[in-house]
Amino acid sequence: MEKEKGKVHSGYLDRQMLIAMPGMVDGNFAGSVTLLCQHNDEGAIGITINRLSDFSLGEILAQLHIACTDNSIRNLPVVEGGPVAPDRGFVLHTPLAGFESSLPVSKEIMVTTSRDILTAIASGKGPEKYLVALGYSGWGGGQLEGELRQNAWLSVEADSNIVFDMPLPNRFDGALDRLGIKVDCLHVEGGHA
Repeated sequence: MEKEKGKVHSGYLDRQMLIAMPGMVDGNFAGSVTLLCQHNDEGAIGITINRLSDFSLGEILAQLHIACTDNSIRNLPVVEGGPVAPDRGFVLHTPLAGFESSLPVSKEIMVTTSRDILTAIASGKGPEKYLVALGYSGWGGGQLEGELRQNAWLSVEADSNIVFDMPLPNRFDGALDRLGIKVDCLHVEGGHA
């Protein structure tokens, strides 16, 4: 049976967070938690949610010439979303329609890449909760599945409380807690049955 042209087939990792295992050798991901935004036969795209960047939201808004006088917004941290396109912005947020380029990640999380969401946030009319990231993580078709077979990652269902409410330094342990695992129980090498 032929696939319908243009139809996106969701992957089994949709609505998941990836937790880097202790043996992760790629410095871009060691100790990271990455929210998968899209997973299909062509690959996967995710946003790392627990790595602080060198930028505040105010600096990003100033670079884009978006006015914001609210210091509580201007002082918000921006995270390093991943090593791919680190100059490109992504906003993870609670559902709010009306932006040019948005994609639902789960019932409680959306990702938007268009500038209009930053304008709304700066004017106090944005989503209730949000996280701004620079860059993303990307995997080609089958690459992430291979990394999972090599025990590079654990996966757990996405949790909006971890994404939006938990302090950045606690997100790794918070994601592990959703699996009932403590970090000191993890080993560098995994086994295969």
